[in-house]
Amino acid sequence: MALELLLIRHAESEWNASGRWQGHGDPPLSARGVEQAAELARAMEGAAVDRLLCSDLRRAVQTAQALGAALKLDPEPTAVLRELNVGRWTGLTGEEIRRSDGDLLEAFLTEDPTVRPGGPEGETRNELRRRVREAVKKLAAEHPQGRIALVVHLGVVRALVPGSEPDHVEVTVLVEGG
Repeated sequence: MALELLLIRHAESEWNASGRWQGHGDPPLSARGVEQAAELARAMEGAAVDRLLCSDLRRAVQTAQALGAALKLDPEPTAVLRELNVGRWTGLTGEEIRRSDGDLLEAFLTEDPTVRPGGPEGETRNELRRRVREAVKKLAAEHPQGRIALVVHLGVVRALVPGSEPDHVEVTVLVEGG
C-alpha cells in the first residue's frame, strides 16, 4: 500500500475574482468561492480520508473547513503548504505589476524556476518546490499508507504535479511511495 494524497486547490478568493496576485496575501473566499467549497464538501461527503491538512492562508482554511465538516475531520493548517511568495506583487493586478516591474514579470512568466517574483522578498519556484516536496516526504514517512487531503494553492499543486492546471477545487490524486 501507499499513501494517497488528494490535492485540492482552494475555492475562489476575492482576489482571484478581481485578478489580483495573492502569494502569501490573505483574502477570504468570494461568494462564488463559498459556494464552490460547499459543492466540494457535498461531492466528497463520506469519502474515506484519514487527515485533512491545509495551507494556513484564509482561502485554503475556509475551503478546508467546509470540506472538514463533510468528512468529519478538523483541518490542520500549516504554513509549509502556503502559496509561492510573490513579494511586493502581493495584492496587485497583472497590469499593475507590468507597469512597475515589467521585465521581472516577463522573466517570471517564462516559468524559469530561478526567477524571484516581486523582488528579493519573493520566493523562486525552486524554493517552493523544495519546501512542499520536503513536507510531502515528511508526511509520507509519518503516514506510509492511508489517504490524506491537502487543501492548497495552484503553485503548490504545480510544484508537486508539474504541468497540472486544476481549476478551483478540482481534485488531483498523487500517490507517494510508502
